[in-house]
Amino acid sequence: MWLEDFEVGTTIRHRLTRTLTETDNMLFSNMTLNPQPLHIDRHFCERETEWGQPLVNSLFTLGLMIGISVNDLTNGTTIANLGMTDVRFPAPLFHGDTLRAETTVLAVRESKSRPDAGIVELHHRAYNQDDILVAECRRQAFMKKRPA
Repeated sequence: MWLEDFEVGTTIRHRLTRTLTETDNMLFSNMTLNPQPLHIDRHFCERETEWGQPLVNSLFTLGLMIGISVNDLTNGTTIANLGMTDVRFPAPLFHGDTLRAETTVLAVRESKSRPDAGIVELHHRAYNQDDILVAECRRQAFMKKRPA
């Protein structure tokens, strides 16, 4: 979508979904040098946590939630992410859960310094297969305007 295509108040339910695997969680945790046993040690989680199983790394969840939105919203038209705020993980996500996402457009404005671009504020939400909210954030994306 180009900047002009975003309408405040529109909610997009993204078509892509993703079932998370133990391999996803292990690879992401290892690639980001995160040795937290809460994500990578099943025995620890069974004995020491209230969950009884590893949790999916929350930063993987955040990245996947936003990644799911790219095909519908920003593929080839974004210049950069400007920031994320109000990031929350209100419920856990486990191996075998399937993530779906939706996005609501909160604000759209033209850039003050670049006549060919603008800023879109988005509210991303991710749900598991039982429609329980597992992640959300507000994101500011620097977007291209439609070429003249």
